[in-house]
Amino acid sequence: MPELISSLLQQITAEFAGIWPQISLASVIDIFLVALIFYGLLRFFQGTQAVSLLRGILVVALVILLAASRLTALGWLIRNSLPVILVAIPVIFQPELRRALERLGRTGLMLGRSSRESAAQRVIFEIVQAVEDLARERTGALIILEGDTGLEEHIEFGERVNGNVSARLLSTIFFPGTALHDGAVIIREDQIIAAGCVLPLTSRVLSDSSLGTRHRAAVGITEQNDALAVVVSEETGIISIARHGRMVRRLDSARLRRMLQMFYRPRRLLGNDA
Repeated sequence: MPELISSLLQQITAEFAGIWPQISLASVIDIFLVALIFYGLLRFFQGTQAVSLLRGILVVALVILLAASRLTALGWLIRNSLPVILVAIPVIFQPELRRALERLGRTGLMLGRSSRESAAQRVIFEIVQAVEDLARERTGALIILEGDTGLEEHIEFGERVNGNVSARLLSTIFFPGTALHDGAVIIREDQIIAAGCVLPLTSRVLSDSSLGTRHRAAVGITEQNDALAVVVSEETGIISIARHGRMVRRLDSARLRRMLQMFYRPRRLLGNDA
């Protein structure tokens, strides 16, 4: 056995000795750049539906390589279907692709870490201030903070706002009698993207039968993605948070602030690398 292992090591060493002189600095840089591009793509699409697309592309690529070498009929079918697939991909995944390009543009701004953290703290301060005011007045509210998974399919059926997050604007949107007060507000990074959005309701039976449509919508939207939902009860003024289909109720301002900070900490707000 030792002789066999020694022989294998000698063969491996000989193989690498033959390959090593062919590796140049340009080859190393070339491999590094390709790896960096793939890493960047995975980071941009992480947590979105486009991750499934990338996996599908890899599977299709492997099938094409196999078909090109051995399977004539399957290779012909794939080659003729490929143009249709390439056209369909940008159409089907348009929201994810647009969001990735937006994030790329924000990263290009080269904002400092202190500026990004300041922006996150400002958003948290404004949300907490608005929720405090709404809870005190017992005004119902549903605020959705978008995670890595895009919410474009819900945004497009609401009213576009595209305004900075502010307590006054949130309080105005949810003021009773306004046209948008019954819907949800969706916040992306430091912007209120849309208001009056209609969200899917959970089909689960909630522990408290008194919880209404806002709470069911908060649980329903967070069952499908990594968003965070903040709810203010119209009847009691109780503040709740939903995440991953689970709800935490009876929050005070300090606990709400801590949970928002935990949500924003791993997020790449305005290009954050965290």
